[in-house]
Parts: sequence; structure tokens; C-alpha cells
Amino acid sequence: MTEPTLEHFADDGTFPNSRLPLLIYRAAVVAPSPEAMEALFGGNGWPPQWRSGIYPFHHYHSRSHEALGIARGMGWLMLGGPEGREFDVEAGDVIVIPAGVAHRRLSASEDFLVVGAYPPGQEDWDLLRGEAGDREKAEANLAEVALPKSDPVGGTLVRLWQ
Repeated sequence: MTEPTLEHFADDGTFPNSRLPLLIYRAAVVAPSPEAMEALFGGNGWPPQWRSGIYPFHHYHSRSHEALGIARGMGWLMLGGPEGREFDVEAGDVIVIPAGVAHRRLSASEDFLVVGAYPPGQEDWDLLRGEAGDREKAEANLAEVALPKSDPVGGTLVRLWQ
């Protein structure tokens, strides 16, 4: 397992982002497929929850951390909100997003498919878009989000996020 790339995103006044780094594991799965991503996440204690794409609008989750496994295709993402940075992802990559960090899809190949997973107890995720009133909802939730007990790819998340 290679070490993840760590990305930090500051609070921009609309999107809280996080003091915790977002992790990008490149080629975490050598032969990517939806089933392989689900097996990876489930085997590391992050129950897979869905197969789909990534919303094309800035959003974040204030009640849960999220793992996104790129099962097929390639995409171009904006992470950290409008003031964040753009990243290319491809099949086999895994992104672990701390609660509060904004993310969106800018574009993707036609076959783009993502598997989403959350730590146990955080499967009841919310969807906030940085609209009026979201910040107040998010602040109390973010303060209560527990750190995961495992890394969804079996890597170093627990050490990096302590």
C-alpha cells in the first residue's frame, strides 16, 4: 500500500472544510471494479453504502466522513469548495474525505462509477450545499463526528487523523 497524498483545505466562510487532511490513495485497487471497492471498504470496517457518481455541485457532509472509491472510468473533481483545488481521479483511486470538506464533480467519463462508504455509526450522512442556514446546522454536527477506528483501504488514516 502506498502512502496517501494529503490535501488540506481551509474554511472559506461558506464551506467549513476540516483541520483533518483529505487523503487520496492512488491505485488503491489494482483491478478496480465495484465489487473490488466494496470488498476493500467492507474488509476494512467501512460498510459500502452506494454505487453512483459524485454530485456536480459543491456539497459536504457534517455528520460523517466519506470514502469514495473510483470503480470505473475517470473524473475531474473540485475538492475544498470554490476556493479549493482540482484533481483528476481514475479507476482504482480512493479519496477519504473528512466531514465538512466540500467536493463536487466537474466532469467525468461516461463509464464513471463510484462506490461510497462511511465509518460504522456514520451511515446517516447529510447533504449540505453551503446555503443559508447550513453553517449553523453543520457546526454542532462537525463537533460530534467521531474519528474512524480504521482506514477504508487499510492504510494510515488512523495515525494521520489523531
